[in-house]
Amino acid sequence: MKTQTLFACNTCGAQFKKWAGRCLECGKWGTVEQEVATAKVVEKKQLESRPTAKLSKASSGVKHLSRLEISLPELSRVLGGGFVPGSFLLLGGEPGIGKSTLSAQIAAQISGCMYFSGEESTDQVGMRIERLGLSDGEVFLSNETHVETIAATILQEKPKLAIVDSIQTIYSEDAAGETGSTSQVRACAVKLLDAAKQSGTCVILIGHVTKEGSVAGPRTLEHLVDTVLYLEGDRYHQIRVLRAVKNRFGSTDEIGLFKMTEKGLEGISNPSENLLSERAKDLSGSVVTCLLEGTRPILVEVQALVNKTVFGYPLRKSSGFDINRLHLLLAVLEKRAGLPVGQYDVHVNVVGGIKANEPGADLAVAIAVASSFKDKALGNDLVVFGEVGLGGEIRSVRQVEKRIKECAQLGMKRVITKIPKKSQNKNTDVNVIGVENISDLVQFT
Repeated sequence: MKTQTLFACNTCGAQFKKWAGRCLECGKWGTVEQEVATAKVVEKKQLESRPTAKLSKASSGVKHLSRLEISLPELSRVLGGGFVPGSFLLLGGEPGIGKSTLSAQIAAQISGCMYFSGEESTDQVGMRIERLGLSDGEVFLSNETHVETIAATILQEKPKLAIVDSIQTIYSEDAAGETGSTSQVRACAVKLLDAAKQSGTCVILIGHVTKEGSVAGPRTLEHLVDTVLYLEGDRYHQIRVLRAVKNRFGSTDEIGLFKMTEKGLEGISNPSENLLSERAKDLSGSVVTCLLEGTRPILVEVQALVNKTVFGYPLRKSSGFDINRLHLLLAVLEKRAGLPVGQYDVHVNVVGGIKANEPGADLAVAIAVASSFKDKALGNDLVVFGEVGLGGEIRSVRQVEKRIKECAQLGMKRVITKIPKKSQNKNTDVNVIGVENISDLVQFT
């Protein structure tokens, strides 16, 4: 057995051969401490004498687990049908976005659920459950923050569901560093993972998103857990979006839409109608696009405002749309369509706090900018979607027929897009206008 002296940071766990006053990985001062690492040399004969692992054929002996069903259709859509027994989930989001509220609604629907809260007292959690009108559910509360005690409770009691709020408030006596550090977070997650798999309990971890956009610093848990859920949205808007970044038991394309109310998060059954309910009439720079989130088409309003710049350098701002993508579209509009927006401030907003990440929103942003530049309204019955290339060409997007069907259900009469060659418009209520390049699109303004 060989011994080697190393120096490790008690915050991020980075190791160094020499001591340093500042950690070169996380940048914190005074966190590097000395530790002794032992390297065990295992000979080949010792490996040959060890017992082998138990193996079974994939086609035989498969146990199909029944999911824990909950009466939140939007959450079930994201999970793929409910919670899988023995699964390990991470629920992340910004502080105040509604993670604890959603967790309380989940806990109240699973009988015998254990709720371990390190941030709030049991009375505070109980007041939230009572305020949401969920007092009928059988929920057991605890303020325990020692992960070994939490894991032992799960293994002995074996509840159907256990919620830990939050991962950065619990600690392990086997790990170095302060509570919430990377080493503590990793050690606590491993112990809870073992407890979940051995007991068959579904464990939900809650983690806050830091300023850098990572969960409980930094993203060390995503490879450990089975499912990573992010609750997104603006705290000043009612709409919340639940998105699965990783899901071993379902698709990662589906999203759940909720509305924050006094009674908690309520699912939005018809998001398109909800997002377009307050749209103004005959407004220049406003157009509707159809986004496809998983298997669900959603109509959202895209707004653009173009003004002559006051300073020497034009200002570009966007909310809900990638700013780099906006710069690209403005360059294409000026180069390929002859729209002189180089000396104009451009502001783009996707209404409702929705993030238009898919390329299908390119065409809507482009025509909204042209509409605002020319101060010409496009009408409230128009939907535009498609991808824009650097050469000004317009590319088709997936599931065109499904998007057109959603447009017809909302009473839209015109759709501008790139029509695929094999596509056939079976809906006669909608006039589908095919465009090939960005110049054809600008002519509609």
